[in-house]
Amino acid sequence: MVTRRNFLINTSLAATAVLALPSLAFTMDKKEIGLQLYTLRDEIAKNVKSTLDKVAAAGFTTVETYGFSIKDQFWGLSPIELKNVLDNNGLKAVSGHYNLGSFLYDGNTTELIAAIEAAKMLKSEFLTIPWVDEPFRKNIQDYKKIAARLNEAAKMCANAGLKLAYHNHDFEFQKHEGITGYEILLKETDKNLVCFELDLYWVIRSGNNPLQLFENNPGRFKMWHVKDMDKENPALNTEIGSGTIDFKTIFEALKKSGMKHFFVEQENNYDPNPFESIKRSCDFISKNLI
Repeated sequence: MVTRRNFLINTSLAATAVLALPSLAFTMDKKEIGLQLYTLRDEIAKNVKSTLDKVAAAGFTTVETYGFSIKDQFWGLSPIELKNVLDNNGLKAVSGHYNLGSFLYDGNTTELIAAIEAAKMLKSEFLTIPWVDEPFRKNIQDYKKIAARLNEAAKMCANAGLKLAYHNHDFEFQKHEGITGYEILLKETDKNLVCFELDLYWVIRSGNNPLQLFENNPGRFKMWHVKDMDKENPALNTEIGSGTIDFKTIFEALKKSGMKHFFVEQENNYDPNPFESIKRSCDFISKNLI
């Protein structure tokens, strides 16, 4: 009798099993662990190249950029220069955070066009909007306006071969006349064009359940931010596996979510330092989650 264990040991049959079960294919790939580079913002400010060397050495193979500006590009590097540094370290910038306030609030496309060009040069898959300033998210009409602008930006991205994503914090889960800003964004954006990067920490910090979001909006969360919540002080982050968030249960729902990429992010409370912290997080994910 052929047992399941013997079946999977056989190389050719295991390959067939992987093709038949895409979720299994994901769990067998230990390489696609991403890092949001904002985690290392102080180190990047000192030396971009040596910082990216250490990111690769810690076990990451994908990154998400931040901090692009028309004037300074990426921390003084042009997109092409950054791409070369990434290539030299075997890293791929599959997504980037681009602050597009001028477009979201008044429709000025200058920053958006520059961001699209930068993302294309990096050969990214996603252009991600990370933040909405407080004066522009006070009520339902504000969120409806943001949703309309996201749809417009997503069309421009699609024409350039990119996908648009929106990254949350906790403020999107505040209610306005009985509905949250996040619900408005999910409802009023084109699900074929606009996807979401779910920051798991901020969802849980706001008192919400990522699994419920997956159930209500299957397939829309193409990316995740993975950062843990400190056991003593929920306002602080900690290394993945050292805090209170049940990532194992969340990762079991990745297919329902639609997740293609995820990025470790840690904004504070490094133990003992940022490089050791990202290594600990990467090791835990590799051994326990994928």
